[in-house]
Amino acid sequence: MAKLNYVEGDYREALNTYTRVGLDDLPLMAVPPYRLRMIAEAYATKGLCLEKLPISSSTSNLHVDREQDVITCYEKAGDIALLYLQEIERVILTNIQNRSPKPGPAPHDQELGFFLETGLQRAHVLYFKNGIDVHEDQQNLTRGVGRFRELLRAVETRTTQNLRMTIARQLAEILLRGMCEQSYWNPLEDPPCQSPLDDPLQKGANTKTYTLSRKARVYSGENIFCPQENTEEALLLLLISESMANRDAVLSRIPEHRSDRLISLQSASVVYDLLTIALGRRGQYEMLSECLERAMKFAFEEFHLWYQFALSLMAAGKSARAVKVLRECIRLKPDDATIPLLAAKLCMGSLHWLEEAEKFAKTVVDAGEKTSEFKAKGYLALGLAYSLQATDASLRGMQEVLQRKALLAFQRAHSLSPTDHQAAFYLALQLAISRQIPEALGYVRQALQLQGDDVNSLHLLALLLSAQKHYHDALNIIDMALSEYPENFILLFSKVKLESLCRGPDEALLTCKHMLQIWKSCYNLTNPSDSGRGSSLLDRTIADRRQLNTITLPDFSDPETVSDSSSSSSLSRTESPLHLFVSSHLHSHPKPDTFVWPPAAQSFSDPGPRQEHSLCNSPDVYFHGFPSLFSVSSVHATSVAASRVEQALSEVASSLQSSAPKQGPLHPWMTLAQIWLHAAEVYIGIGKPAEATACTQEAANLFPMSHNVLYMRGQVAELRGNLEEALRWYEEALSISPTHVKSMQRLALILHQLGRYSLAEKILRDAVQVNSTAHEVWNGLGEVLQAQGNDAAATECFLTALELEASSPAVPFTIIPRVL
Repeated sequence: MAKLNYVEGDYREALNTYTRVGLDDLPLMAVPPYRLRMIAEAYATKGLCLEKLPISSSTSNLHVDREQDVITCYEKAGDIALLYLQEIERVILTNIQNRSPKPGPAPHDQELGFFLETGLQRAHVLYFKNGIDVHEDQQNLTRGVGRFRELLRAVETRTTQNLRMTIARQLAEILLRGMCEQSYWNPLEDPPCQSPLDDPLQKGANTKTYTLSRKARVYSGENIFCPQENTEEALLLLLISESMANRDAVLSRIPEHRSDRLISLQSASVVYDLLTIALGRRGQYEMLSECLERAMKFAFEEFHLWYQFALSLMAAGKSARAVKVLRECIRLKPDDATIPLLAAKLCMGSLHWLEEAEKFAKTVVDAGEKTSEFKAKGYLALGLAYSLQATDASLRGMQEVLQRKALLAFQRAHSLSPTDHQAAFYLALQLAISRQIPEALGYVRQALQLQGDDVNSLHLLALLLSAQKHYHDALNIIDMALSEYPENFILLFSKVKLESLCRGPDEALLTCKHMLQIWKSCYNLTNPSDSGRGSSLLDRTIADRRQLNTITLPDFSDPETVSDSSSSSSLSRTESPLHLFVSSHLHSHPKPDTFVWPPAAQSFSDPGPRQEHSLCNSPDVYFHGFPSLFSVSSVHATSVAASRVEQALSEVASSLQSSAPKQGPLHPWMTLAQIWLHAAEVYIGIGKPAEATACTQEAANLFPMSHNVLYMRGQVAELRGNLEEALRWYEEALSISPTHVKSMQRLALILHQLGRYSLAEKILRDAVQVNSTAHEVWNGLGEVLQAQGNDAAATECFLTALELEASSPAVPFTIIPRVL
């Protein structure tokens, strides 16, 4: 009768009916299931009627009391509904077992109906809806989360499976977006009686205001897992929801199932989006990609899931699979230019699929007006692909053709987007690689005007100044850049080279020592090969001159040692000397072929005769064998393969030498090996073979089969005067990386000294094909031709070497990463 009154809109009469019946006094014990259903529906109807009736007074207390009465009715309806569903399922299963020993049909799911479903879902909705101020929001959040957990802890029935998935997903969303770690309490604890935000006078605001004589059964036991933080609980709920979504997925493509399939897809998509948030916060991209791979059963012609899967693969480092998935995304959404640009970025990264990157870039360039705003980025990607292909090309003619294509693409990108600092920077970098130094200075100035603190533009500016033999000014730029980026190892490696040229080896060794301190503070790893001698190597030859024995280098065998130097923070972006330099001196608009230096800075000066050092200036010494330290896109394709070979060989050799493997990813250890090799280079430059050998051995303990390490061993052997041993080391280095130019150059020099001119000439001509701008190779080729009596060809080689040396930077331009 009361339900009929509610349907007819006579809400007050329905409430009077429940009062006359004595709804709160109806027994729950020893009653049939249909009575439980009637009582649950009665409480739900009472709550609906209370919501519909207006409040006679505007007093806030009456309003709050009415809301609490409504929520209490819904909570009672939900609790009794769970009890009813458990009882009816027990009765049905008992009847089926007693009826016949033969297996019969599975019991049909009970229909919840409008009133039972309202009783189960309405209470927590009101909790999150009725917050008026911050204090009430906090109380309602606590009560709502508690109500969610009560529903989820109840023993599951077939009827509540879909409801359980919905509630688990909603609770996970609340935990991720509405609850901080400080206000979290685990499901087996009682909720906090008082939140720090609550009114101190309201005691026990988060406790229940009613009790039932009979409650639904809940899961219990000794070995039940209990999450201890909000992200952990949210992840558990989402994994349960994902399992249920996969189990109940509607995959049929027939028209009759279209609406069910769309509902199933939407439900699963929400779960996977929340999983992305939860796992992304923890950096668990490997697990996320596995979850999204299971979602592919839903993903036919569904762009969103495919794109999420591709992004998770990228974050997990599975670039090859990510490119394949991005191809499907391009097919599903061909007008979105960001997808092929993303694929091109991956191809130019660790994969080094330059032809594929070129195809993706051309897809953006040729897309027409639909993606006109991304056309500049398309030309930028195309130029990078051409530039990297030119680095890989083994024939000089092909290198020149690809360099011209790259230059035209960068010019087109710069004309389409003159305010993009990357377009101006990469145009300047390509001009620098082509040894057009004045033009490159003009464009790098434009890049710094657009983005004054870009680290790559600052680095390029320093290298361009070093190419003009202004080493002191280049070092000043590096120092200013390091004030903004004190932990940038690429800048620090260039600083070591420049300090060796203009300040002497003592300063360079100090920088190497500082790099070791930064490495220790950044990675805090234990060096498995540290023999205890590494921490004092850099003090041996300079302590007597510079009193460096007062500086303590952290012991790399102690993972708890932290360098004090790493605690120095960067200068403010708005007040640093670098920002003041850019803002006050790069806006004077000089001609493209000139560079205006700050009046307060040192004037251009040539430090005198250039010092010759044993380590090469080619990019190979910085990259090959250590591809994760710098962009792999800056190396030859053959060296990418070589680095993978030597990595495998180094792992085998290390396993034979020591049982302690390197911890974590390889990138930190590659950086550490490069630091030791730079220190060895400085020691070789000052004629200290013992210290150079010790530094090289530290790098060899990490990567014994690296061609850089083998090359450095050859340098040390040359310094000791043992040409046969040096010859063997260079040959071993070339067996790992056949295009390592400096190994080829030093090997040819030894062959020249041994009188084997023909083989030396052959090796040097091969080196010229690999890197036609290496002036040391041209000079060596001239000496070999002169020894053979070919004076005319030797003269041409010497002139070429002089011309290239005049524009040769202290560190190769290709040390700067070329990435999209």
